[in-house]
Amino acid sequence: MRLALLERTRRPSAGRVLAVASVLPALAVASWLLAGLPLLLAGWFRPLPTVILAAAVLVVLCRVALTRLPDLDATARQVGGVFGVALFSLVFNLVMHGEQLIVRRDPATYAQYAIWIARHGSLPIPRQAEAFGGDDPALWFRSMGFYDADGAVVPQFLPGPPMLYAAGEWLGGLLLTPPVLGALATLVLAGAVARLAGASWAALAALTFAISMPILYTSRATFSEIASLILIFGGVALLHDALRDGAGRWERAVAGLVFGLAVLVRIDALRDVLPVLAFGGLLLALRRGFSLLAGLAAGVGLGFVAAWAFAGPYLEYLSRSVGPLLLICAVVVVLTAVGTAMAGRLSGLRLPRRLPEIGAGLVALVMLGLAVRPWVQTVRREPTTEEDWLTYEFLRVTQKNNGLPVDGTRLYFEDSLYWVIWYVGVPVVAFATLAAVVLVRRLLREGAPFEWLLPLAVIGWTTVTTLLKPEITPDHPWASRRLVPVVIPGLIMLAVWGLAWTRERLGRGGRGTRWFGGVAVVLLLAPVAFTSIGTAFTPIERGERAAVQNLCASIPSDASVLIVERVTAERFTQVVRGTCGIPAAQVRRPRSRDTPSSGDVLRLIEGVRRAGRTPVLLAAEPGQLSGYGPPRHVIALDTRQDERSLVKPPDGTWRLVVNVWMSLP
Repeated sequence: MRLALLERTRRPSAGRVLAVASVLPALAVASWLLAGLPLLLAGWFRPLPTVILAAAVLVVLCRVALTRLPDLDATARQVGGVFGVALFSLVFNLVMHGEQLIVRRDPATYAQYAIWIARHGSLPIPRQAEAFGGDDPALWFRSMGFYDADGAVVPQFLPGPPMLYAAGEWLGGLLLTPPVLGALATLVLAGAVARLAGASWAALAALTFAISMPILYTSRATFSEIASLILIFGGVALLHDALRDGAGRWERAVAGLVFGLAVLVRIDALRDVLPVLAFGGLLLALRRGFSLLAGLAAGVGLGFVAAWAFAGPYLEYLSRSVGPLLLICAVVVVLTAVGTAMAGRLSGLRLPRRLPEIGAGLVALVMLGLAVRPWVQTVRREPTTEEDWLTYEFLRVTQKNNGLPVDGTRLYFEDSLYWVIWYVGVPVVAFATLAAVVLVRRLLREGAPFEWLLPLAVIGWTTVTTLLKPEITPDHPWASRRLVPVVIPGLIMLAVWGLAWTRERLGRGGRGTRWFGGVAVVLLLAPVAFTSIGTAFTPIERGERAAVQNLCASIPSDASVLIVERVTAERFTQVVRGTCGIPAAQVRRPRSRDTPSSGDVLRLIEGVRRAGRTPVLLAAEPGQLSGYGPPRHVIALDTRQDERSLVKPPDGTWRLVVNVWMSLP
């Protein structure tokens, strides 16, 4: 007996290994954010203090959350399958990773943001006007993804993802960090599936998830969605464990904290975690403590602190969507407080006898409504702001390239359910809907299975609100990122539960189910693989790292860079300032022109010389520089970029050519 006990102590069971491995990524991400944010606020975001503090926080969180984790009912083979899928995800995406460093869309903005804080440890970014001879009305320090506000340059977005990617920059592999996070997300989802649908389905769910095009897409570039997914589904798993018999309030507090920290990664996550607030009110009414709410408030509060300190212009830009979201949050807070206070009275109410059937029917009707939406609605938005007009023009160009009628007001949001079907297939959507119908009916009829209440609320709420109003430029694969944090993993998790329920019903009916596993594999994997195959083996924007390195090597160390052409300025101002470490600004130009007046350029050149520095000019074509000095070709990049598909799933990539010319006047 003693030997057996020692053996068990030395060798944790397969279920215990999966239980720990599937929540450890969320705890690690949370620890890094908890350590990094105060250091960044203090201007001390450096490798040694961040690693030491994050390690200390991780030890505390693990001590609380991992001590009494359940032993999942999983075999070594099932757990091995999950780890095999995660390893496949890691290796495949490492090989196919992108190199988005030239600022054209969000991934490069996140990358340049990460590079800056990794090298400087503080925000905001100084304008360095003195390197140009002082402030001048013709100097613009802003560029795409970087605002000029309050005398400094302020990056777009919240600092959560850049803090994570900064770790990769410190290790010399910034662009390799997304595949690592993608593999960790696969583990997290598998753990949530094992807890709620059974370990026998975990590997299949993980593989379906890992090969879905939006997951491949966001696991190869510096996006925010994968990190948000890790926190949300890690929170689901942690809270599931914390609500079992014998768990204490501190485990629930950690789960709430992990949920709340998703807001530090994406401001949209405030919507995703709203059901956690309502669920916390329910626990409070059941006298199970307020620890979940306290942890949630702490995490969300840190997200708001970061937004206030580092992302003011970004929140102002998002005011049309953030304002209503904050109002919804306030309403949910009030309703939760009222419901909690009146829980005693409400518990005596007799619910309508047919309520379970009504609830289940509403789920089916919502999905049916989303399915018929394209035939009854065309979503449009008339441009009113500068950003709206940019989107309007972008859509007109994209429609021409897609051979579609030109209408820049079209947003294509009515097709959002079909976006999901493109990427996970009809079987996943159908079985997920079946699962939601059955679970809602059971919850309203029996109050069980209680462990599904919060996951179902998070998945259902976020899926419906996201599909109703994706609020993203609707070209694909770009728009598919909206589906990554909750919709795709949530529907896959529901779908495998629906498959398990179907197999159980067939077994009860006396029908053989030996064939069912093979059919389930085909139903889930075939549609996903069919869509993904068109882009899975084509990395995008390769060559950008070498191109940026060549640009930096071409610029004298004592230079001040003036960018005199619109596209080059938007793409390279922060690249030069952050990656090359050289003061950079664009020269103001009339709204209708791509280049500035020569008088402004000549005056600024003299200002740089008065500052004791070497003036350097950048532009897209040699003719834009020849009037100031002989041009030299410093970037000649010919690579691949995302397809921009509006009405069908993307099945390839487009050519991308980037040219930069340099002149020393």
